[in-house]
Amino acid sequence: MSKISWRRVLPLALAAFFVVGSLSNIIAPGSIYAEYLKWGYPRWFHFVTGSLELTAAILLFRARSRLLGSALGCAVMCAALATVIIHGEYGHAVPPLVVAIGSLVVGWISWPKRVTGR
Repeated sequence: MSKISWRRVLPLALAAFFVVGSLSNIIAPGSIYAEYLKWGYPRWFHFVTGSLELTAAILLFRARSRLLGSALGCAVMCAALATVIIHGEYGHAVPPLVVAIGSLVVGWISWPKRVTGR
């Protein structure tokens, strides 16, 4: 049985998370839609969030665009984190914090190697 590297699994797991998140934001069942309105966002803003999450997922699937996908995903999660903290919903802060950290890790492992001239 071959070993599965976390360096290969983590970006794909993160991409899967963003696919699920994007679909739930784009479809926006009543509870999600109501939260966006409660936080003061425009009625259409859930489409923006869902589209950004879907874009991050697509970028994360390909190794060549993974760094950009992790940056976009981290930005979206930092915005979500700021939203729930500003509104005092600290219990909702854990998932975006964990995903933002996961995005930073994926970005770090995806960073191109620098050639040093010696």
